[in-house]
Amino acid sequence: MSKQELEVIGQDADCCAGASTAPLDDERAAELAKVFKALGDPVRLRLLSMIASRGEGGETCVCELTPAFDLSQPTISHHLKLLRQAGLIDCERRGTWVYYWLLPGTLDRLAVFLKAPTAAEALA
Repeated sequence: MSKQELEVIGQDADCCAGASTAPLDDERAAELAKVFKALGDPVRLRLLSMIASRGEGGETCVCELTPAFDLSQPTISHHLKLLRQAGLIDCERRGTWVYYWLLPGTLDRLAVFLKAPTAAEALA
């Protein structure tokens, strides 16, 4: 597994063009690849799903995430760090525990990128 750091990608309006709208430029492809690389691990995908299932504005304590996996707490923290660096989640320490939440619009931006146009949209 690569040791390279993932950088938080920008959350600007031009990030939302779908894959079928226009070909990606090199920079945008590199940014999206970092996000999809972070999501390419089953543990990280499950972690994101657990956090996202709390709904908009919902938070999840790391103490609720760790028991769901047969992994050590440092390993879970590492996976959460990679999701944070990819710009998918954020966190805040409160005393002993760290609380995580999905960044607003994160899944919507990915869905817009992946969405294929409908027949009506293609004809327009």
